[in-house]
Parts: sequence; C-alpha cells; structure tokens
Amino acid sequence: MSGNRPTVRVAVFGAGSWANRTHIPNLLKLEGVEIVAVCDVNRQAAEETAAAFGISNTYTDGHALLDAGGIDALFSCVPAYARVDVEAAAAERGIHLFSEKPQATTMAVARRIDEAVARGGVLSTVCFRERYRPIFQEARRLLAEREVTHVRFISAGGAPGRRAQVSGDSWHHDMDRAGGRAFDWGVHAVDYIRFMSGLDVAAAQAFYHHPPAYVSPLSCSFNLQLSHGGTATLSFFAGTSQDPWFTFYFDGGNLAIHRYDRITVNGDTVYEAEDFDPWLEQDRIFVEAVRRGDGSAILNDYHDGLYSLSPVLAGWESARRGGECLDVAAFMGA
Repeated sequence: MSGNRPTVRVAVFGAGSWANRTHIPNLLKLEGVEIVAVCDVNRQAAEETAAAFGISNTYTDGHALLDAGGIDALFSCVPAYARVDVEAAAAERGIHLFSEKPQATTMAVARRIDEAVARGGVLSTVCFRERYRPIFQEARRLLAEREVTHVRFISAGGAPGRRAQVSGDSWHHDMDRAGGRAFDWGVHAVDYIRFMSGLDVAAAQAFYHHPPAYVSPLSCSFNLQLSHGGTATLSFFAGTSQDPWFTFYFDGGNLAIHRYDRITVNGDTVYEAEDFDPWLEQDRIFVEAVRRGDGSAILNDYHDGLYSLSPVLAGWESARRGGECLDVAAFMGA
C-alpha cells in the first residue's frame, strides 16, 4: 500500500525497446505501482530487463505469467504479430489491458481480444499516446466547427535496408510480421485523424511499391473515404519532405500540424507547443483508472482502437488484391 492508495500490480509482456525505454521507466515514476513480473519469449531479454529495473519475477510463457496470479494490469508490449491469445486470456481473468499499437496483424485476433475485454469487463486502452498531447487536443478543438473535406498525412524517412545487406532473421525485416512503416505509423495516422476530426473511415484502398531487393516497401499510398463522404490520403515513402505531417482542408482554408511543434491555419501560426511527454501521461492515466476502477479519463479503449486498426489492415489487404477498394465496416466484421 502507498498511504491509503492501493498498489497497482503490473506485469509487462514483452521486454523490447518500448518496454525498456518507455513504459517500465514511466511506471517506476508513478506512486503506488509495483511491477511484479516481466515476460518475454527471449529468456535473456526478460532476465536483463528484470535485473535492470529490479523486477522480481521473469517468465518466457505468457500463460505461465497469468497462472502465477497477483496481477492487476497487463502492459502488452510485444510486436503485433505475437499477440495471439495472452491478452484475451488476461482480460477474461479480469486483468486490465494496456496494449501497445498496432493491436494485431489480423482482424480475427483483434476481435478475439476485443470480445474477451468485453466479457471480462476490464479497463483497456491502446497506446495511441498522441491523443494526450496538447497540440493534438488543440487541433481537435480548432476543427470542432469545421467540415473537413480532405485530410493529407505524409511520413517521409530513410530507405529500408536491402536484403543482401541485412543479417539475421529479425521480425522487423519480415513484411508479414512487421508490415512496414505504413502499418506501424499508419494506425497512428488514422487514429489521430479520427481523434482530431471526429470522423471514421468508411472505405480503404492502398498501393505498395516494394522492389524485391528491399526488406520493406519504398513507398505506400492509402486512399480513404471518411464516414461523412470526405477523403483522406496517407503517404509513406523513402525520401525527405518539409510538408506538415497532417493537413486538414475545409471550406475557407486548411489547418496544418507541423510535427509536434506548431499548428497553422491558412499559413498563420495559431499554436506553439511546449515540451510534453504523452507516454508518461497515458501510462499515468491508465494506472489511475485501474486504481480507482473508473475509466472515464482514458481517451480510447481497446474497442475504439479497432476503428483505427481496421482501415490499415484493409489497406494492406487491398494492396494484396491490386488496389481493390474495401468497405471497412465489412472488413472489420469479416
């Protein structure tokens, strides 16, 4: 116990970079949190993480972790392809679920976890952390009275590795498991478009340019129809760009979000951001929600996250089908 505040007992599932660099350090900053165990299929990774942060128990099997009991919340930090049944089993046992994004590589797995969350009656969230960042909240406020006609998102970066130069069998180099930049950043982009505009995605189409010599695509373009009939494009490519990350167009102008720095409306700066740690804020709010048994301060739950995941998975499938336009609601329920 910490004063009169019940201790929240957390288990961390996955001992990779996000757990070590972000979630575990954040949890250790919060009062009344005990990290009771860490689990990773790689025994060395689990043991090294436990030693680094003074965590008593390590596991290499998620179900053994759950069987040991004494857990209030599971922070699932494994890659999306590795989310098969542990999260669902945790939720059905009444363990609250914090899921890193993307939630899964298939809708079947994501729906199974979602149904378990509902049956277990547990609190849940997906790590769409930027919902907590003030610049995105201010953009949401500024867009509240606008009818968005089009949204453009751009993500430029370095070229992926060439197969001949990549050693080992890291899952990052396997498109079926990693999905490339458009999978990882795509769910972010869709979620923040949804958060800022209040709109969902009705239909999705995508094209990938993936020369065989590269481990992941050089470029990818998503065409989305929004729930009110407007449109959106998501562009991911190897290269450089000075364009804003997000631009929302409406009758009379546009609102642009320039990285985490500023918002402009019709080219004029209307908001400049200060330093803020959305990872810590989301972790704090989730832990407090678990402690109080009240999820009202959580800005998204697992079910809402399906509406950000499904357009990207639908686009991935669209590309496999040569750019076929897919109905997202039907794809979610398929």
